Amino acid sequence: MRRTADADRIDWVKSIPFLTVHLVALGAVVLGPFSWGLLALAIGSYYLRMFGITAGYHRYFSHRSYRTGRAFQLVLAVLGATTTQKGVLWWAAHHRDHHRFSDRPEDVHSPVQRGFWWSHVGWIMSRRYSATKLDRIKDFARYPELRWLDRFHAVPPVAYAAALWAIGGVPALLWGYFVSTVLLWHGTFLVNSLAHVIGRRRYPTNDASGNSFLIALTTMGEGWHNNHHHYQSAANQGWFWWEIDVTYYVLQALAALGIVSDLRTPSAAVRDAHRSVTTAEAPPVETSVGA
Repeated sequence: MRRTADADRIDWVKSIPFLTVHLVALGAVVLGPFSWGLLALAIGSYYLRMFGITAGYHRYFSHRSYRTGRAFQLVLAVLGATTTQKGVLWWAAHHRDHHRFSDRPEDVHSPVQRGFWWSHVGWIMSRRYSATKLDRIKDFARYPELRWLDRFHAVPPVAYAAALWAIGGVPALLWGYFVSTVLLWHGTFLVNSLAHVIGRRRYPTNDASGNSFLIALTTMGEGWHNNHHHYQSAANQGWFWWEIDVTYYVLQALAALGIVSDLRTPSAAVRDAHRSVTTAEAPPVETSVGA
């Protein structure tokens, strides 16, 4: 038990870069420089790289919800790595464990089990989850370029930051990388924390996942989280016309260009399952947010 507690403690040394990026971003917002152009750069950088997480790390590498060639697979992995959320194999392996044990004691980031702080950032800052679980991601670990990216995951974000500095100087670096990255981190982390606490539960899944319009807007469609936990391998997470899913719209455009293919979507029976099984019939799931 003591070893478990030690592993769950925050590794402050390892977390120095994470905390430093927050401080630099805060300094940029409070002390400047500022312009509407820089804000637009931050937002554009946010959504460009969010696509690397949603379409790449999540829907492709974690769930294999569509197919693509090896070259574009590498593009997705590099784009995802620029978000500074570690390597693609590390990310996808832990996410597969999240679905395997969703909101049970073995879940890596369940707010039901460990509270909001742990599910949002605590698990990332702890010692326990530093290693890449290659046994969970054997299908993609066979590619040497992905193993290299996973090992040297700091290279893409450093190169991205350097490119911003070369193009637009320090202001572009501050807003295009630092501010954008902090927003991107917490936008992504909301799916781990709040999407298992708030939102409508259309389907009686064995976890606390909910559908949230606001989280979907923030994360290019990842907020339709109850849909996702009901049918994990779908390339689309918004299943009805009012459920905005920008990631899927971009994937459809890429499919039209022949870059991706075989976009998996839920059948009518899967989508309409909520009509035959009411939420009241589902086993209760506690969704309190403990400290």
